[in-house]
Amino acid sequence: MRITVIASFVSIACTAAMTLPAKAEIYVSPFGGYSFGSSEFDISDPNTNDTGKLKITESEHYGVMIGTTTKDPGNIYFLYSTQATDVRNGAFTDEVFNELDVDYFHLGGSLYFPNGKFKPYVTVSAGATHMRPSGNFSSETRFSMGFGGGAAFEITPQVALFADVRGYATFVNSDNTFFCGPDECLWHISADVMWQGQANVGLEVKF
Repeated sequence: MRITVIASFVSIACTAAMTLPAKAEIYVSPFGGYSFGSSEFDISDPNTNDTGKLKITESEHYGVMIGTTTKDPGNIYFLYSTQATDVRNGAFTDEVFNELDVDYFHLGGSLYFPNGKFKPYVTVSAGATHMRPSGNFSSETRFSMGFGGGAAFEITPQVALFADVRGYATFVNSDNTFFCGPDECLWHISADVMWQGQANVGLEVKF
């Protein structure tokens, strides 16, 4: 599925590039980093009414951005990020409830403030957060928004290194059952927004 999604992004970005002015450049930016600062949720077991806390464990992630430059100067892009992690009972325990993959699929844009080869920027994005637990439990997809800032350093006119920090807000809606299986739901979650941060380092290659 991930390969299909990335291939679709490439196709869409190429189509968009063909409709932009001649000076626009398509670029690909693989990146990796660390996901941190996830919100802690109040949860209850739908079957026993036992209550507790739920938190997504901090861990590494990787992803890719595919987009085109604009004359602002800036860019527009599709972003795909995936994190293989787990969910645990609170912030200070090793009790693992379940393994979990967290994927972000976002459309966004950045605005640069160039200073020679050094290019600070701000960025915003919107799209979907897809959460996939292990086992026979259902996946959850929710609308999310992202914002952040960083800087790129131009090695050559076509290649640059970049680093940024992003925050993601996923609107989970309060009082919902999450991760339901054929016969039961794992939790009843009380929350409105799931917050998560990312620190990223990557390479931008223009074509």
